[in-house]
Amino acid sequence: QVQLVESGGGLVQPGGSLRLSCAASGSISADYAMGWYRQAPGMQRERVALITSGGSTAYGDFVEGRFTISRDKNTVYLQMYMLKPEDTAVYYCRAHRTDYRYDYWGQGTQVTVSS
Repeated sequence: QVQLVESGGGLVQPGGSLRLSCAASGSISADYAMGWYRQAPGMQRERVALITSGGSTAYGDFVEGRFTISRDKNTVYLQMYMLKPEDTAVYYCRAHRTDYRYDYWGQGTQVTVSS
């Protein structure tokens, strides 16, 4: 069984930065993709960033170059710069096999951008 544990959320002022981390315990094989998703109150969950086993990355249009996803074995990071109030959400980590046969989510970490 795989468990994903996120950390690094918190309260930050507009224009500030945060770095989220997600550590996977258990068995994640080399072909798993890992990513970050977010969900604001009353909104659907949306993908923020994804990194494949080969290191390819993809970002949501709203990121606009402000976030960077990276990966070190079974840990994935999301470095966020120039945060905006609309980035406020619960951020979730996800790890899944390429065919989605195995698909795991973390419990979420709150990010609040407010002055």
